[in-house]
Amino acid sequence: MLRRTIESVLSPLWKSGRVSPARVIILGFLLLILLGTGLLMLPCSTREWGGAAFSDALFTATSATCVTGLVVHDTASYWSGFGQLVILLLIQVGGMGVVTMAVAIFMFSGKRIGLKQRWVLQESISAPQVGGIVRQTRFILKTAFAIEGAGAAALAVRFCPELGLRQGLWYAVFHSISAFCNAGFDLMGVKAPFSSLTGYTGDLIVNLTIMLLIVVGGLGFLTWCDFFAHRLHFREYRLQSKLILVTTAALLLFGFLFFLLYEFRLPQWAGMSPKESVLAAIFQSVTPRTAGFNTVELSRISEPGQLLTILLMLTGGSPGSTAGGFKTTTLAVLLLSAAAVFRKRRGAQCFGRRVQDGVLQNACAIFMLYVLFFLAGGILICAIDQVPLMDALFEAASAIGTVGLSLGGTARFSMASRMILVFLMYVGRVGGLTLVYAVLAGNGASASQFPQEHITVG
Repeated sequence: MLRRTIESVLSPLWKSGRVSPARVIILGFLLLILLGTGLLMLPCSTREWGGAAFSDALFTATSATCVTGLVVHDTASYWSGFGQLVILLLIQVGGMGVVTMAVAIFMFSGKRIGLKQRWVLQESISAPQVGGIVRQTRFILKTAFAIEGAGAAALAVRFCPELGLRQGLWYAVFHSISAFCNAGFDLMGVKAPFSSLTGYTGDLIVNLTIMLLIVVGGLGFLTWCDFFAHRLHFREYRLQSKLILVTTAALLLFGFLFFLLYEFRLPQWAGMSPKESVLAAIFQSVTPRTAGFNTVELSRISEPGQLLTILLMLTGGSPGSTAGGFKTTTLAVLLLSAAAVFRKRRGAQCFGRRVQDGVLQNACAIFMLYVLFFLAGGILICAIDQVPLMDALFEAASAIGTVGLSLGGTARFSMASRMILVFLMYVGRVGGLTLVYAVLAGNGASASQFPQEHITVG
């Protein structure tokens, strides 16, 4: 039934020559959100029989599909087992990509994948070429499910003795998929509503498993291909993978040192043991990378800590990954271009390669779009609900970065502010440029050019 549903929805889109890959992607995510909304409104989806209101179902379906993790109701205490299953399926399909999962269903059902589908799939997973795209998709799916299975097995070691075999296995599978897809949904509300993983601050197994799943899921599918092809021979990796790994490592290290040496030495964290401080510092540098779990109470974090978290949330994961945000490669290209200007070089370069000018233009456009949407969303939420600007910006960054971390304001926001967050989550998952290309499809570039004239900047 699922195969027939996806085929009936997406086949007319990608068989039409007038529908661009960008439009297929954004329409695919939109249709999945609407389908999830309808399922979450069913009477059996909530613990109290009757189903969720349309606005609550829409917000939750958008958050799950866009692998964000912002919620208006605690997942464990509000949604029934069926509702939790719907959320988990939305997370899985949204994290792997609607088009990727649709093509996978076609492949496993024996259907032929045409050139149009391959073209759309290339755009969906940010592959450099169409050739070998189906084989690459098979590798991505097998690897993803294997990693999720390994994560679930590791988490079951902790959850099964604590919760019992049946519930422990369900919790292990749910949190493994949620972490790998960088979604941030959790079922720990059975202990305390909206508590996330605060009950496991010093738990080595839970912390390391969740962190590894988040990082691996956020590295991007092409980086996996490089790793399996070249193992530890870093020099043989493509330039994109090198930039992703170096930038990710630098961001994780910077966040870890800040939280360890400054944040968790403040008086409000005096009760934490050295082990808990180290684990929490590592976790809080990993989770803003679009994951959304937290092992400490975010409302107690200092303003410098909140600001750094906002910056990490905006950066997001990597291209072709389960993560959102404006991507590590975008940040890397902007920093390399700035370094080239400072050193009076003609273009950005690293690892013996030069970055194309068009890539820099795309990076600048993406950065501008994300910052514009982030600031506009935060200011509007602040004005509408009269909340502190830092709180509003934190929620806006969490939404457009598809992170899911919250200072507790989302559940109390008005309908207008929630719809702003819905829009930001959608933009953050499909991508700012993808949305622009979909809207402006057909308005091709003109072959003619105007004369140049010098402009002084600085």
